[in-house]
Amino acid sequence: MERADKDLAFMLQYENIAWFEDGKVRILDRRVYPREKRFVVCETVEEVAKALKDMVTQSAGPYTAAAAGMALGAYLCRGETKEKQLAFMREAAETIATARPTTAGRMRLITGGAFAAFERALEEGRDGPGAINDYLVSANNMRYNKVYKMAQYLCGMIPAHGAVMTQCFGETIVGQMCRVLKEQGKADVRIFCPETRPYFQGARLTATVCHDMGMDVTVITDNMPAFVMAREGIDVFTSAADAICMDGHVINKVGTYQIAIAAKYHGIPYFVTGAPDQVHPNVKDVPIEMRDPDFVLQAMGVKTAEDGVRGYYPAFDVTPPHLVSGVVTDTGIYAPYDLWRYYESGNMGEYEMVI
Repeated sequence: MERADKDLAFMLQYENIAWFEDGKVRILDRRVYPREKRFVVCETVEEVAKALKDMVTQSAGPYTAAAAGMALGAYLCRGETKEKQLAFMREAAETIATARPTTAGRMRLITGGAFAAFERALEEGRDGPGAINDYLVSANNMRYNKVYKMAQYLCGMIPAHGAVMTQCFGETIVGQMCRVLKEQGKADVRIFCPETRPYFQGARLTATVCHDMGMDVTVITDNMPAFVMAREGIDVFTSAADAICMDGHVINKVGTYQIAIAAKYHGIPYFVTGAPDQVHPNVKDVPIEMRDPDFVLQAMGVKTAEDGVRGYYPAFDVTPPHLVSGVVTDTGIYAPYDLWRYYESGNMGEYEMVI
């Protein structure tokens, strides 16, 4: 089948995100990319879950890695009875899906889809790992194509010769936004990327993808967004999301909330991209992951604080709906207060479609 990752940046190619082959899962280590091109190799389901927990891959990368991990699980339980294989795969699905608590709802959609593909293959006497790999490509194709439609709506909000501010690393939407801006004759749009401490996803990942796709991109520190909005004439602030609750609250990399506040003050619209998550009817259902506080006391492995000083590291924050100008989906832009309309129109979410 034709693949939707054609002509996108290196790190958006499926094999360069996460891939199962020869009894192993290879995951691009985004903690060191682009200064170093290194893959973490996993030979057990638990190692895949650990790689997810350790943030070897971020943004939408964990969803590709989750499917690859399920293919690995199918490989590891081959030769067992049908009942034992199904039991092993159910446990693998839950182990992978719950590696990071905040995104468990979406992850269960991916591992559930992979499990369904495996179960069908088992019934039909086909190769389980191969069936899940086919599912991975098909699922990614569908998601990439949906995100391309989101990019068309998003770029319609970005004026020619304009300027955009991003947050963290939106993965697919970043590449598709760059592609569509060129298609719309807006290749000179300037993109400003806050660095996104403590893993620097904005500096290392978003900026790299934008640069690889020929865009004018500038990295700023996380305490510069308000100044840059005022000085550089930012037209749109945009981010993806780790969860878009049905009540309009947006869960995304910590720092999104404060940039949305600055954008509101400066009269700049904030558009979040992605389908709303039916698994999260309201924000109270979403746990906020608290990570190792020592990570904020260093920068890329270099200690920056005195010994004995404490750190604080919520991985995500919550942006309330009154700061969100619109939720950009594959079928249009919705107000954050009526997201149920997306599903009442018969649509399926970015991840739900692949079950």
